[in-house]
Amino acid sequence: MTLLERDPQAPTAWRGNLPVTSRYTYGLAGEKFFRTLKDEGKIMGTVCNNCGRTYVPATAFCERCLSELTEWVDVGLVGELHTFTRLFVDYDGNPLDEPELVGFIGFGDGGLIHKLEADPDTLEIGKKMEAVLKPKSKRTGSILDIEHFKPAK
Repeated sequence: MTLLERDPQAPTAWRGNLPVTSRYTYGLAGEKFFRTLKDEGKIMGTVCNNCGRTYVPATAFCERCLSELTEWVDVGLVGELHTFTRLFVDYDGNPLDEPELVGFIGFGDGGLIHKLEADPDTLEIGKKMEAVLKPKSKRTGSILDIEHFKPAK
């Protein structure tokens, strides 16, 4: 029987709780990316030796040529601001007491979207932005191990 064919003996409805469990994983490249961020305080990328692209956050395969990416590089904690915006509402649509800044900070041929701590009147596209990390003892292995980005000195 194919997936499109229906088993005539299958129940038409399921009563009660559905016994399904799942666990989200970062994948192999994501695991190494976040573990290195947590343990060493480094932002890592993977390099495609075929295309010459550097992926941040790191990926396992090149999106252009599908080559396996095995070369890892430390791209540093300073990237370039590509765009930013002010948020006046939270993710649920509720007004914020104070507007927040979020920006895309480029590293290599990719980048990270994250919170910015800066005077919006002094920000401009191309400005160098530095990641501010949580203390090592408080890092958990997530993107929130970066507290925010601030203008680099």
